[in-house]
Amino acid sequence: MRQRYELIEWVLDERQRRLLAAAESQVLGHGGITAVSKATGISRPSIHAGIKELSARPQQEDLPQGRVRRPGGGRKKATEKDASLREDLERLVDPVSRGDPESPLRWTIKSLRTLAGELNRQGHHVSHVLVGQLLEELGYSLQGNRKTLEGGEHPDRNAQFEQINQAVETRLFEGEPVISVDTKKKELIGPFKNNGQDWRPEGQPESVRVHDFVDPENGRANPYGVYDLGANAGWVNVGTDHDTASFAVQSIRRWWEVMGKPAYPRATTLLITADGGGSNGSRVRLWKLELQQLADETGLTITVRHFPPGTSKWNKIEHRLFSYISMNWRGRPLISHEVLIQLIVGTRTRGGLAVQAELDKGTYPKGIKVTDEEFSRRRLVRDEFHGEWNYSISPRA
Repeated sequence: MRQRYELIEWVLDERQRRLLAAAESQVLGHGGITAVSKATGISRPSIHAGIKELSARPQQEDLPQGRVRRPGGGRKKATEKDASLREDLERLVDPVSRGDPESPLRWTIKSLRTLAGELNRQGHHVSHVLVGQLLEELGYSLQGNRKTLEGGEHPDRNAQFEQINQAVETRLFEGEPVISVDTKKKELIGPFKNNGQDWRPEGQPESVRVHDFVDPENGRANPYGVYDLGANAGWVNVGTDHDTASFAVQSIRRWWEVMGKPAYPRATTLLITADGGGSNGSRVRLWKLELQQLADETGLTITVRHFPPGTSKWNKIEHRLFSYISMNWRGRPLISHEVLIQLIVGTRTRGGLAVQAELDKGTYPKGIKVTDEEFSRRRLVRDEFHGEWNYSISPRA
């Protein structure tokens, strides 16, 4: 019996297995259910259910097509047994989530075990595995949970993400511009190897230099990106000089003139989300001074929200702009600034991302010092919560 069952088990569905077991037990007579259960591994209740189906066969209606049990059979989902489970999980995750404009941040920064523990303390009975399945159904990415292990563990990290999320949601709802900014990795210009593969005639790969030494004539390119969360549009200012705070603000200024102002003609504020370091770092005096000049020129009140230390990969521009640019030019040597710009502008996504780019040959010297007197003339208001990360700059008369 065991050998016969093992030979055909792989082609049987759930219903066929229990009917076969029921038929075998009926043929064996007294003690047949126990013998069949031991031989096949099918439980006694399943065999009893099969016997009932066999005995009721003349009066039994056919099952719906494609089903092996009647509707309603099987174990109920946890969300059916616990009606408030999904709502309570969403409430735990939503204030600190990150993502697209419709739901601005869609990656949870809480681990699955932490969420499961909080739900169990609320009276639910869930495992971290079930929490992961529910998050997938709600449209969240588990990749974010792994990324939170990188960088520093600032005690107010989660609270700062809540600040950023609330500000982004409010400004998008009001129709005001919200941008994510950052400098992409510096790129060598010239016939240098670029990671990835590109379609070419077989046996004819494009030749590039063996060593990646900077070409004195072409140098490097500093792509500074501006990503508009509301419009799903990107702007890249390709600089040829140093990546300084002056260059960063000039990139934002050029975005505003070319893309921002036409898209938001009635805007009164501008929200910028940026990393805590680099040319747009929270401690860079020149960054704030240049933003003051931009506010004076545009008449916009500029609000800045910096990401806490060690969380730069949460910056929206990394996932919505830079990653697609890198995929678009993979395997293609960036032999000139013109080629680099063409590849950036040619970046498209199914979600409708549009990108513009320009070459910036301006000079941005390093080492510019901002005096206390210059710094004091700013119209800067710091928030009560981490004023070094959250502040607004108003235009001067």
